[in-house]
Amino acid sequence: MKLVESIVAWQEEITAIRRDLHAHPELAYEEVRTADVVAEQLQSWGIETHRGLGVTGVVGTIHGKSRNGHALGLRADMDALPMQELNTFPHASSNPGKMHACGHDGHTAMLLAAARYLAQRRDFDGTVHVIFQPAEEGFSGARKMIEDGLFRLFPMQAVFGMHNWPGMPVGSFGVLPGPMMGSSNTFQVELEGKGAHAAMPHLGTDPVMAAVQLAQSFQTIITRDLDPLDPAVLSITQIHAGSADNVIPNSATMRGTVRTFSDQALDLIEQRMSEVAQLGGQAMNCKIAFTFNRKYPATVNHPEETAFSAEVLKSIVGEQNVLQDIRPSMGSEDFAFMLKEKPGCYVWIGNGSGDHRDAGHGLGPCMLHNGSYDFNDELIPLGATYWVELARRWLAAAAAR
Repeated sequence: MKLVESIVAWQEEITAIRRDLHAHPELAYEEVRTADVVAEQLQSWGIETHRGLGVTGVVGTIHGKSRNGHALGLRADMDALPMQELNTFPHASSNPGKMHACGHDGHTAMLLAAARYLAQRRDFDGTVHVIFQPAEEGFSGARKMIEDGLFRLFPMQAVFGMHNWPGMPVGSFGVLPGPMMGSSNTFQVELEGKGAHAAMPHLGTDPVMAAVQLAQSFQTIITRDLDPLDPAVLSITQIHAGSADNVIPNSATMRGTVRTFSDQALDLIEQRMSEVAQLGGQAMNCKIAFTFNRKYPATVNHPEETAFSAEVLKSIVGEQNVLQDIRPSMGSEDFAFMLKEKPGCYVWIGNGSGDHRDAGHGLGPCMLHNGSYDFNDELIPLGATYWVELARRWLAAAAAR
């Protein structure tokens, strides 16, 4: 493993920053303290710092020894999750009901370490924009930064992202061309029937049975309408109806999620769900209100940038530790919005199995969105080295074209 020696020497210092962020988690668009920490660090290293994009976002601009018009972006997310931490070690969350359970504190720390090194050396031609993004966890912070002018105010030809991945060994990376993470979408079906005594169902219109019929019919969209080679998930996660055992209710509500790797599959599923809901409601004599909310698109890596990233990773950890046969995840990531606007690549960095956790960790597994999770600080110099090498080599290649 070939790590940047200066970054290794800073590990204790950057780890302290990471653990401070972990102890003070902030939710989407509330990352004021986190943004203060990031901005103060960037400014202390002489980095041009901009605030306010996406409400609480921070962008640092690092110019190399010459400005040749070439620039790339490196992105980390900053927000925490609205959940209770189960760990009791000293850097556990001090904010009840808020936790860095997805490693965004570690992502921020890795990018800070890289920014510090790049700013000290500036041994490259071109510009590196380090993007500290708010509100990844379901609130579209990437899209908000773009709407606020991210790519207009900070022109760049490519953008890159990274996320820790529990279960993958420390020292390994996962990367794929094409879909890496699924789209995230929600739906709701409101069914209006006519209430009646449960012993006299013929006097009413049962929205519960209509919901059951629709739930079964929706699954045929996946098994009969969709190309079997185009993966998708349609999960009904809630059905709410009724308040008594002997009453057929007036209404029922059904909710759930749809995940896909392609826009084509998503278009088909949304269209067919709407048709099935309306026609199914008519067949069951219920009024139907169907809504479909597209939240995050699929995270789709661009082939050229993915191949480039893989070669950089191989030079750091060896070919055997760059896993290019991994299975993509139906989990979602709003870095997808950036990849819709600019070519780029999103990689996973192995977080290990949880053995790194300090005494006092929760009894649960060290998995994302689990109250016993903690980021592996051993990754800080490795992730930062990847950012540094990627930036320097990409800018060198861009200048040579």
